[in-house]
Amino acid sequence: MSLVESDTVPLAQPFLNGRELELVGEVLRSGRLSLGPMRERFEQMFAELVGVEHAVAVSSGTAGLHVAAMTAGWGPRDEVVMSPLAVAAAANVTRSTGAAVRFADVRAETFDLDPAAVDAAVSARTRGVVAVDACGWPCDLAAIGVVAKRHGLVVVEDAGTALGALRGGRPVGAGSPWSTVFAFSADKLLTTGEGGMVCTDDAAIATRWRAMVDQQSFGDVAGVPLEPFGVNVRLSDVASAIGVGQLERLGQTMAMRRQVAADYERLLRRTAGVTTPLDAVGRDERAWGGYSVLLDADVDRDVVLVRLAEHGIECGPTFPGLPAHPLYGELGVRAGMFPVAEAVAARSLSLPFSPVLSPHQQARVVEALQDVLAAG
Repeated sequence: MSLVESDTVPLAQPFLNGRELELVGEVLRSGRLSLGPMRERFEQMFAELVGVEHAVAVSSGTAGLHVAAMTAGWGPRDEVVMSPLAVAAAANVTRSTGAAVRFADVRAETFDLDPAAVDAAVSARTRGVVAVDACGWPCDLAAIGVVAKRHGLVVVEDAGTALGALRGGRPVGAGSPWSTVFAFSADKLLTTGEGGMVCTDDAAIATRWRAMVDQQSFGDVAGVPLEPFGVNVRLSDVASAIGVGQLERLGQTMAMRRQVAADYERLLRRTAGVTTPLDAVGRDERAWGGYSVLLDADVDRDVVLVRLAEHGIECGPTFPGLPAHPLYGELGVRAGMFPVAEAVAARSLSLPFSPVLSPHQQARVVEALQDVLAAG
C-alpha cells in the first residue's frame, strides 16, 4: 500500500507554541532585528540555566565551534584529538585553524571519547581535544581534563546535543574550565531554527568571542584570520526571540522528552536484537535530544532503514559509516583503526523522537521495528 505524507512518522519535530510568535512579534515591532536587546536577554537566560558566567549567541553550532576553536590557540603544525564519530563540522572547523585532526576511539556504552584512547593518541604535536557529548551523553570531561592538563591541551566541549544533560549532578557546561558549545538546529531539545551558544566562565575569552561575533575586530585571532568562516556568525534577535520562548518552557519540554524516552525503553525492553541507550549512571544523566538504539552485530542496519521507510517510519543512521565517509578517507582512516567507533557507526539507528510524538506514533515505530527484525 502506498503511503501519503500524513502516514509518515517524522524523525524529528520542533515543539512550538504561540509564545514564540508573540516574542518574534515583539522584535518586529521594535525594529531591532539584530544587535538588539532580545539577543542579550536570550544569552542571559541561557547562562543562568546552564550555570556559566558568559554565554554568546551565534548563528549555528558550527559557528560556535569555529569561535571556540579560534580562541583555543590551535594553529598550523598542531594536532587536535577527537572522536571519529564527531560530525564532519568538528573536523572541518579544526582544520580551518590550520591544525590537523587526530582520531581516538570511543566507549561502547556511551559512544563518547575514551579518555585512555585520547591519552594514547597524544603526540608531540597535539595541542587540543574536541570532546563530543555523543547523543546527549555527558562525556567524561574530568578524565579527559586530566589528560589535557598532563599534556598542556586545550579542550573544546561539543555539547550540541547535551543541553539538559547532567555531569556529576550539574548541568553540562557548569564549572567547566573549558569552552562549551551548544547547538539549536530544528531537531534539538531547544531550537531557534538554526543557532548556537558558546559558554565560558572566562571573561577575557568571552570578550574576544563578542568582538568576533559582532565583527568589531577583523584582525587575526590566535594567528588565524576571522574571514575564512564567514563575516556574520551572530544570532539575530528574531531567532533569539524563538530561543527565549523555548527557554521559558524548557523544563516542560525536557519532561516530555524524558517521558517519550521512558516509553521507548518500556516498549523495546523485550525486543530481540536491540540495545536501548543508558538514561543515567550515578550523577550523570543523558539529555534526550534524540533516541538512538544499537542493533545487534548480525543485523544489517541499512536494510532495517529501508524496510522501516516502507512502513512509513523516518529513521536514520546516528553516525556516518566508517571508514566509508569521504572525510575519513581524506584523513587516512582505514578499516580496523577504530573498532569500537566503526561498530557503533554501523549498528546505531536513530528512531523518531520529539516531545509531540504521540503514543500511537510511538507504538507504530516499535511495532514496525519489531516486525522488520523478526522478518530477518
